[in-house]
Amino acid sequence: MALTPRLDLRQTQSLVMTPQLQQAIKLLALSNLEIESFVAEALESNPLLEVGELSREKGEDAPDTPPAEHEATPDFDGDGALDIAEYAKDPEAAPGDRGDWSEAGGTGLGGEDLPDLENRSSEGVTLPEHLSAQIGALAHDPREAVIAARIVHELDEAGYLHTDLRELADDLGAPLAEVERALALVQSLDPTGVGARSLSECLALQAKEADRYDPCMARLIDHLDLLAGGEIARLRRLCDVDEEDFADMLAELRSYDPKPGCAYGGSSEAAIVPDVLVTPGKGGGWEIRINETSLPRLVVNREYYVELESGARDKASRAWLNEQLGEADWLIRALDQRQKTILKTASEIVTLQEGFFREGVSAMRPLTLREVAERIEMHESTVSRVTSNKYLSCPRGTFEMKYFFSSGVAAADGEGASSEAIKARIRALCDAEDPKKVLSDQKLADMLNEEGFDLARRTVAKYREAIGIGSSAQRRRQKKLSSL
Repeated sequence: MALTPRLDLRQTQSLVMTPQLQQAIKLLALSNLEIESFVAEALESNPLLEVGELSREKGEDAPDTPPAEHEATPDFDGDGALDIAEYAKDPEAAPGDRGDWSEAGGTGLGGEDLPDLENRSSEGVTLPEHLSAQIGALAHDPREAVIAARIVHELDEAGYLHTDLRELADDLGAPLAEVERALALVQSLDPTGVGARSLSECLALQAKEADRYDPCMARLIDHLDLLAGGEIARLRRLCDVDEEDFADMLAELRSYDPKPGCAYGGSSEAAIVPDVLVTPGKGGGWEIRINETSLPRLVVNREYYVELESGARDKASRAWLNEQLGEADWLIRALDQRQKTILKTASEIVTLQEGFFREGVSAMRPLTLREVAERIEMHESTVSRVTSNKYLSCPRGTFEMKYFFSSGVAAADGEGASSEAIKARIRALCDAEDPKKVLSDQKLADMLNEEGFDLARRTVAKYREAIGIGSSAQRRRQKKLSSL
């Protein structure tokens, strides 16, 4: 066959991603706070855009509020935090964690007697401000005050110092002895325990303040690793006290605050602003709406456009003005479509996970992105973008929208159960177990199978570890400690 050049005409179809389409897809994945920043930039760059009324008038392109069928019940049980045994495994690393002394899902060392971190103030005076205000009256000279102030600003939010003193001395050009004296000054400030370089030092400072730092207490604090390992008898022998005194020492120890700095503000964590608000409806259903408090409504200033158009004498000026008008109109439509898509997706989630909103996490069902996508007739990738970095607020709390999607396991009723529901059930069984008969993973699997869940032992172990519940041996030691 001869090879000769020729021209062929073929008709094909292809999807072209225009810049505007790419931008619209990007907008779907942004959270409300990110959208707020995006809108602020648009307002600066486009003279035809301006902020209109915050709330839309009824019937003006506002997405409909779909009803749901069940009322919500308040109160959602959240997870707990770590106990002293977990801190003691790595005293140097402990300050970086967030939590208090009580074990997630367990009793720890009596966490019910300890400060509730959730009730601590995150506003008002910060820890550096609180400490700096005390330095002036206690410092022996201005030089010591300067060094102490530098140390204060090196503390993490829990009040711990992770910076090496020699490095500080080199940075400040001061003798190491002066830096050590300044650290002693910081460690004398309120709250007691700040400026510590390890958990043991933090507890020792508080024991000294309470006049309980005798040789026995010192040995107890110096051997937190034995306490974490449950070696109670060996630890009591090291402390050289009887059982009654040892129990008093443990009670004293658990009354101390392992994170004294957390009582003050200064956390860098940003507050979560929900994108979707779900509230019980008057008729027993749900009211689902977009949270517009962080979403200014954009409008085109038509009067200003007419004014600019009348002054546009050349072709380039008119082209630029029309381009700005087109971009403004497109952005308004894109943001409105984004809201409608988020609302449509959230409404379907509420419908499919109505058990959660009625009864809690134990009633969650398995749910996939594909299932929601098919029901709202959108692509699965669109649902993924819509639920990324978005939060839904309801009477049970504020949850990331991705939270409502989880894999499931087979159940006797054929419906299956959400992995979150399984985790909640495992937690409930572990919380209710007899301290003298701690449940093994196999026993947990057997009990769940009796309840209709088809679970293997290794699956139970995976879920148990995912929610921060220790093994049966670890729980046995923890329950033994809590009974002292």
